[in-house]
Amino acid sequence: MTPAFFTEIARQGDRPALILPGGRGLTFAGLAAQADAFAAQLPGDKGLLALEFASEPAAIIAYLAALRAGHAVLAMPPDAPEVLAGAEARFQPDWVYARVGGEWVLRPGRAPGGRVHPDLALVLLTSGSTGAGKAVRISAAALAANAAQIATGLALQAEDRAALVLPLHYSYGLSVLNSQLAVGGSVWLHPGSVQRHGFGPAMASAGCTIFAGVPHSYRLLERVAELPPLRMMTVAGGRMEPEAVTRWARHQAKAGGQFVVMYGQTEATARMAILPPDLVLDHPDAVGRAVPGGTLRLRDDKGREITAPGLTGRLIYQGPNVMMGYAFDRADLARGAELAELDTDDLAERDAAGLFRIKGRAGRFSKIGGVRLGHDALEAALASHGLSAAVFGDDRQVTVVHEPVPAGLSDAELQALVLRLAGLGRSHLTCRAVSALPRLPSGKVDYAALRQAPGVAPKGLGQAMRDCFYPHPVGPRDSFERLGGDSLRHVEMTLVLERSLGHVPEGWERLTLAELEALQTPTTSRPRGGRVRVGMEAVIRALAILAVVVQHQTDWPVWGGAAAMIILMGWSLARFQLPALVAADWGRVFRPLLRVLVPYYLVVGVYALVYGQVPWVSVLLLGTFGVTEQETHQMLPYLYWFVEVWVQMIAVIALAFAVPPVRRFAGRNPFGFGLIFLVAAVALRIWGLALWNVGARQLFTLPWVFWLCALGWCIATARGRQHWLVLGLIALLMPGAAILGGNWYGGWIKHGGLAVAAVLLLYVPALRLPGPLVRAIVTVAQATFFIYLTHRWVPEGLMPLFLPGLTGPLADLVAILGGIGLGIALAAGQRALLRGRVRLASLTARRHSPPVSL
Repeated sequence: MTPAFFTEIARQGDRPALILPGGRGLTFAGLAAQADAFAAQLPGDKGLLALEFASEPAAIIAYLAALRAGHAVLAMPPDAPEVLAGAEARFQPDWVYARVGGEWVLRPGRAPGGRVHPDLALVLLTSGSTGAGKAVRISAAALAANAAQIATGLALQAEDRAALVLPLHYSYGLSVLNSQLAVGGSVWLHPGSVQRHGFGPAMASAGCTIFAGVPHSYRLLERVAELPPLRMMTVAGGRMEPEAVTRWARHQAKAGGQFVVMYGQTEATARMAILPPDLVLDHPDAVGRAVPGGTLRLRDDKGREITAPGLTGRLIYQGPNVMMGYAFDRADLARGAELAELDTDDLAERDAAGLFRIKGRAGRFSKIGGVRLGHDALEAALASHGLSAAVFGDDRQVTVVHEPVPAGLSDAELQALVLRLAGLGRSHLTCRAVSALPRLPSGKVDYAALRQAPGVAPKGLGQAMRDCFYPHPVGPRDSFERLGGDSLRHVEMTLVLERSLGHVPEGWERLTLAELEALQTPTTSRPRGGRVRVGMEAVIRALAILAVVVQHQTDWPVWGGAAAMIILMGWSLARFQLPALVAADWGRVFRPLLRVLVPYYLVVGVYALVYGQVPWVSVLLLGTFGVTEQETHQMLPYLYWFVEVWVQMIAVIALAFAVPPVRRFAGRNPFGFGLIFLVAAVALRIWGLALWNVGARQLFTLPWVFWLCALGWCIATARGRQHWLVLGLIALLMPGAAILGGNWYGGWIKHGGLAVAAVLLLYVPALRLPGPLVRAIVTVAQATFFIYLTHRWVPEGLMPLFLPGLTGPLADLVAILGGIGLGIALAAGQRALLRGRVRLASLTARRHSPPVSL
């Protein structure tokens, strides 16, 4: 195993490690001593330190301290309190080290989370300035291995001193620090932009021998009048134009130095490939070969390896620096390594000399009128004409956003050039000019920000999210999870995503609205008949409500539909509402009940008109307590027990989370909480009904079904080997419930079906089915609640009026299809009403808003 550079720094003694502005420095021995002193402030078992990773000694000391003490670091961008707050809510760090009023302060996390995997060392965000979306989990072994790979591949020396101008929370910038420390070299901490006056002389005065930058850094560097001779200059973090590579390589050769092109991704800790300096001038468009200890290969669309030179395929990397996997919240930090190789999502080719060339991203293509257009290729073609541009779009429209046109090129000539290079007609191409393209800290173009610019941002997803959560306001940084989404909204947004994107992205619930809109790619217009990914919960929900309707109309033995929805309720609470429960955000916890209770009380109103009296027991949600019978018309038919129990379960769970120690424990260990929840609910099922004698109505009470909700919670929170424990519980509890419920064949059919549903929910998160079938499933699942509330109105109210005398199988078919259709129609009506209210509110707000000056 590669020795970890952070455990070895003290051995470098009095060699300089960090060089500060003005010439002051910190030795390796001093760095190690201060890191160990800081580590003493992080007691206890392995935890997570959220670190504002500024290019300052304090941040670097804290970073090394956490690693040396065996903790993990969540690297945060500097001067971004909103990002830090969002990440703190998601990842629940044990400690936070950040600047407050210019002073560095170490404080406990606001809601310390659960277990951190022993191998985890670093968590890096991948979403630029938003802090949302997925993060990358890096092990200590990968961190050490990649530092050694880079040091070996670049032949770094202890005498080298690198100018650290890249952000440290960015994997490339951090790799510069790590690889220098790994060889006993030093870094010069530069506090500002390379454009700052005097940058070149300051770098020379500091004794720098290496400059590492992204392509944008070099564009800025070209404006610096004087650069000192450097032993090495390296570029990574995006494609540099071959002409620029050649220009800088010649500059370095003239100065007696080297220019090195590298390629990498955060998911590989930092670097995956290096182009040897002696090959740069002959192959300026290549990224080289794999770093020492790594392997690059190509695969075609069917997963077969491509060995012949000159063919394009997906680029696959294997090596000790591959990430452990992604993370969306604190629970994910307890998971172990999940990848043996990394699919980079880049398209590349290999030449006869074994050098790789990146051809573009797998999803960065449009196909319009039979013309296949690569967005990266068009950007490169425009760059060759001196135009800095960003290209994005789908199979209907391509947008080119460009910086000011080079001198000598008119707007009309620019339009003609873009059309010629793209091979498209004017109706499919839009060009927009901006003073400067927005960029991430890595220097890469911020496509998400571009898509949010006026006249560019897609409106469909944003409007759908606002419709879904009305009247709660929704902004670009809001996510489904942050808004307190529930299972019904989850199904609704699943249908919207499938229609808008052509697929349902993995982990979309944690992505911000801006990130979701940025996913609109060529997959938006998929071929008819293509297979689409649909969540297993939607499939189970649709089948469950179908079983309810069929069982209520016929004698078919399809029991357990409502019970399956109780399992989904627990799954949904753990999956979407856990952060709100842990934060005691009761508004988010109870908000989903409005979408249940408003239609329910409308139904109560209908029955009040039919009965000629108000069914007060149902108004107070007490029908399951046995205080009256439905024949008195003081309560609704027993069918509506589900709504009452739904509200009761949420109330009981909220009551438990009102206790601060419970919240803290559930936040740290949601699966452990689920097990306790399940044990308590099973005990209530076995003994609670003896204290709550409601006769045959016990089937409709909280004690009878609460354990199913707890089981759903356990399914949602299980990770790794915990799945086996849940599987064992399913195998134990389902037969036990069948026996306890009377040991009759109906109980075995019901609980056998529930066991299948629970196992599928546990092990099969999604299915790929034909698009039309998915739309039918999601449409039914989306209308589940309305179907449940009103499906009996068809055979008991409408059919006697409009189809009197209809009997037999045809009557059953009409009742079933009519009940489902009525529920779908009412759900669609509700969505239309909400859309109208949202748009009216938006129009009213615009009319009363002051004009905006640009």
